[in-house]
Amino acid sequence: MKQNKGKTALQVNPGVIQPPDINPSKRYLKKKKVLSTNEFVKGIRECDITVLSRAITMIESDLYEHRKQAYDIINACIPFSGNSVRIGITGIPGVGKSTFIESFGNYVIGQKHKLAVLAIDPSSERTKGSILGDKTRMETLSVNPMAYVRPSPSKGSLGGVASRTREAMILCEAAGFDCIFIETVGVGQSETMVHSMVDFFLLLQIAGAGDELQGIKRGIMEMADAIVITKADGTNVKRSELARSQYSNALTLFPVPEAGLRPAVMTCSAINNSGINEIWDYITHFRNYTEKNGYYGENRKRQQLYWFYENIKESLNDNFFNNDEVKKHLPELEKEIAECRMSSVAASHKLLEAFLGKK
Repeated sequence: MKQNKGKTALQVNPGVIQPPDINPSKRYLKKKKVLSTNEFVKGIRECDITVLSRAITMIESDLYEHRKQAYDIINACIPFSGNSVRIGITGIPGVGKSTFIESFGNYVIGQKHKLAVLAIDPSSERTKGSILGDKTRMETLSVNPMAYVRPSPSKGSLGGVASRTREAMILCEAAGFDCIFIETVGVGQSETMVHSMVDFFLLLQIAGAGDELQGIKRGIMEMADAIVITKADGTNVKRSELARSQYSNALTLFPVPEAGLRPAVMTCSAINNSGINEIWDYITHFRNYTEKNGYYGENRKRQQLYWFYENIKESLNDNFFNNDEVKKHLPELEKEIAECRMSSVAASHKLLEAFLGKK
């Protein structure tokens, strides 16, 4: 068979000219305008979601130079805050917090409320990063114009909330949101700090997660204002009712809370939207009842004082580690501790003396 040398059926097209690695377009190099405190407050009051998000990012920033403006923004927004019902929502991982919040949130919006959801995402202890994927689980809620969903990293903060969740809540209230949900990271019995910043603490449970003995345990159980057994649908209805009965029996062993109401135990299905209205009705009843007996206002006053002292501790911590003398002696003392030439107690006292200017 005769072959045609130099000829082939394969043809290579020249293709297109590849763009440079760095896009020269100026619009991609343009930085965001730096807003003044007044511009931030104005945008927040007008419920500009972009400005609100930037303000929350600023108050969450670890940069020391951002702190001053962040404090000014918070102080300017405080007179416009405090006019919402604050609801903390917690539960073990897998209980369906995001699914419940979407169903419950849509119902609340249907009752003519504006809703802000502050979802706390756990940060990795290794990489310090967070997925911040809660908005993807709340598909209808995150695009609702009457809702604002803000995921934030926990950054290692204990208690199930981020270090600036309370301040973010103040900004959301100043923006006109009259109902605030705080979704905690879901770590179990220890996430109790959210109780110190909300008016109503809702604990989500699932059937089979524990019996009456689980309910007797102190901690998060005795802080709950209501317990909701989720996923009460299909073949799980009977088990959910049994769990509701068990938790109700367990709560009778606790003394009546200071609010004056024994926590209610309910069941719901976020998928079928069953039991959702009963939960909102009970929260409304709780608020009306505690406003009449004075607990609602007194609880908020206690919370204000609690966070006053917490902020003092944080400010002292920031000033301590940003002190020039502390920065000067810290690396040397760390080395001595690591090499077992000095105890951590002695080193901490020495560092404190350097901070106070003692010789």
